[in-house]
Amino acid sequence: MRKFIFLTAFTTLLFFCASSVKAQKNADNKTRKVLYFNPEVDPDIEEIKEPTNTAFFSAVSDNLSERKNRMLKTEIQVSFDSIDKQTISDYCINNDADFAVVPKVKYFKVGIGKYVFSNQVIVSMKLFDAGGNLLTESDYDTYKKNMRLLGSTTNSVKIGTHGAIKGILKQLRKVKPSETGF
Repeated sequence: MRKFIFLTAFTTLLFFCASSVKAQKNADNKTRKVLYFNPEVDPDIEEIKEPTNTAFFSAVSDNLSERKNRMLKTEIQVSFDSIDKQTISDYCINNDADFAVVPKVKYFKVGIGKYVFSNQVIVSMKLFDAGGNLLTESDYDTYKKNMRLLGSTTNSVKIGTHGAIKGILKQLRKVKPSETGF
C-alpha cells in the first residue's frame, strides 16, 4: 500500500513538473500583438497617402506572417516627431496590443516643380511598448542602402518597410529579451 501511495505521489509530482515546463514554453512563445498606425507621409499630399498606406501595410503583413506576431492596424496617423506617451499607451490598452509602431514615409523631391517626386523613400519607424515607452527606432533609405534608381514607388515603400523592420529587430536582439518580451 505504501508503494502505491509513493508511486501515485511521485507520478503526480512528475506530471505537475511537466505541466509547469510546458506552460513556461507556451508563455515564451506567446503571440505578440503589434499595433501599427498609418504612416505619416512627407510631403503631406492627399493623393499619395492611400497608395503609400496600402504598400506599407502590405509589406508589414508579409513580414509579420513569418513571425509569431499579430498585426493590428489603426486608421489614425500620429505625428512622428511629437509622439505623446499617453496616447500610445491608451491605444495599446484599448486594442490589447503589446507594442505600437509609429511609421513615417518620406519621399525624395527632385526637379523644379512643386510635385515632382522620385521613387526613392526613407521609411522610419519607432517601436513603443504598451506603456508608451520608446524601445527602439530605425530607418531605411532605399537610395543609400539599395541604390535603387529604377522601379516603382510601391516597391520602394515595401523595400523600405522591410528594411526598417529588419533594423528594429536587429536592435532588439541587442537588448535583453526579458526587457522587451519581443
